[in-house]
Amino acid sequence: MSKLVTIFGGSGFVGRYVARRMAKEGWRVRVAVRRPNEALFVRPYGVVGQVEPILANLRDDTSVAQALKGADAVVNCVGLLSERGRNKFASVQAEGAARVARLAAAEGITTMVHISAIGADAESDSAYARSKAEGEAGVLEHMPNAVILRPSVIFGPEDDFFNRFAGMSRLGPILPVVGADTKFQPVYVDDVAKAAEKAVLGQAVPGIYELGGPDVESFRDLMRKMLGVIRRRRLIMNMPFWLAGLMGWGFDLIQTLSLGLIHNSMLTRDQARQLRRDNVADPDMPGFEALGIAPVAMEAILDEYLWPYRSGGQYAEIKESAEKLRS
Repeated sequence: MSKLVTIFGGSGFVGRYVARRMAKEGWRVRVAVRRPNEALFVRPYGVVGQVEPILANLRDDTSVAQALKGADAVVNCVGLLSERGRNKFASVQAEGAARVARLAAAEGITTMVHISAIGADAESDSAYARSKAEGEAGVLEHMPNAVILRPSVIFGPEDDFFNRFAGMSRLGPILPVVGADTKFQPVYVDDVAKAAEKAVLGQAVPGIYELGGPDVESFRDLMRKMLGVIRRRRLIMNMPFWLAGLMGWGFDLIQTLSLGLIHNSMLTRDQARQLRRDNVADPDMPGFEALGIAPVAMEAILDEYLWPYRSGGQYAEIKESAEKLRS
């Protein structure tokens, strides 16, 4: 019988790519998510019955243990960009990651891959970064041979980075950003999935890998690149950190006063803190090269999914050609 991998968060941005790759390798894939009915789209990744979504909640021992029953490997892709309701950084990214590792070890599973993030730091003033570091520590406590992947900002068709700012560019002539000079090393989502696949297949030495794409760019330059792809001219306005922190405080307060009914998807205080620091892979840490992977450049991918944000959408190039002919 083919091997079985349980992927927590297997219908999310990174998880779905990992699930697809493992299915292509012939593995049975158990996609552990909080809402299985919303993850049915993963089934066609394999043959009938090969990829199945199941109910699991990282905050609950029983459901996590059930999701791990009979598995040969586990991949944890669950992460939060902001806190909401009972889904806190500590409960999901720290305690949840440790729970998966602890129960996987109890089940006798010896292979674990954990998706963390560049910037994980137990001493950080960012709750997000601290919880990532605590999650890594919890994983290594119970699964010392785990592979931990720390990607920089991830891009791809379903991303919440380029898609978000491309959408904002439709709203007016100014595109506000926080930390315009902060540097990032964007990494393609399928390259991260490829690294996870190699780890599950035993083709990666246990340890921590920092994953960054071939280009290191400032936030401002990334926005310029994005605007070039969608063929829009916008003034990129750098928002001072003090102002960003104040705005984040206000948006957080609205979420609190509304008892979570209004979710702060704009900017949190914690995100403003994170944006003060560069998000670039440490050259002294193993990365894609150690895994034998050549990361894909942004230019090869962005055009494939950002075209809907052009004024003419899929017909933008035809319209441009027609205008040139008329002139």
